[in-house]
Amino acid sequence: MKKTVLYFGALALFTASCSSARDDSRSRHPDSKPVEHTSVVECILYDGMTKTSKQLTTLNAGSQVQVMDTVSAYFVKVRVTADGKTETGYMYRTCFGK
Repeated sequence: MKKTVLYFGALALFTASCSSARDDSRSRHPDSKPVEHTSVVECILYDGMTKTSKQLTTLNAGSQVQVMDTVSAYFVKVRVTADGKTETGYMYRTCFGK
């Protein structure tokens, strides 16, 4: 009887820990809207997230951008209106304050 209670108790704890880990994971929220942020330093908007990515435009400090998604630990996907045209690309997270 004690082994059965111990088994079901361990199973319940394992199930609870798995479901709470799933809730804390970073997941995409396609229904969320872009959030406006202001860059604190001069930054470059890239078309990708690699060293060979093309530079789309350079943004001055104080530029308004719309952050659409947090892509990785280093990049965010943003939408920018620069020189009269709207572009979507990637910027380093360090471009924004905390």
